[in-house]
Amino acid sequence: MTNSIHPHQPVLISKEEISGLHFPNHEVLSCKDAILLRHTNLENALKLGNIENHKIKIIFQDNQGLKQVETTIWGVTDKRVILKQGVLIPISCIHEVRL
Repeated sequence: MTNSIHPHQPVLISKEEISGLHFPNHEVLSCKDAILLRHTNLENALKLGNIENHKIKIIFQDNQGLKQVETTIWGVTDKRVILKQGVLIPISCIHEVRL
C-alpha cells in the first residue's frame, strides 16, 4: 500500500497512536521567532485545555514525516507536551500549535 499524501501535508492521527512514534533528536524550527511563537501558543493552549477543555491542533514531526493530532494539552514541561493518558510529544518536534 502506498501513501499518496503530499510530503508536507500532515497525516491526521489519534492521540493514542503517538506513544508508538519515534521522534527526531533535533529542533524542527530554525527561526527563533517561530520557536517563541510555539512556546506562547503552547502556554495558551494549556490554559484553554485546563479552563475550557478546548481542543487544539498540534502539527509535529516524527521520523516518518509530519503528523497532526487534535487534542487538549494537560501540561507543558521545558522539553515535552503532556496529553491525556500521559502521552508525550517532544516540544522540539512541534512545527505549529493551532488554537
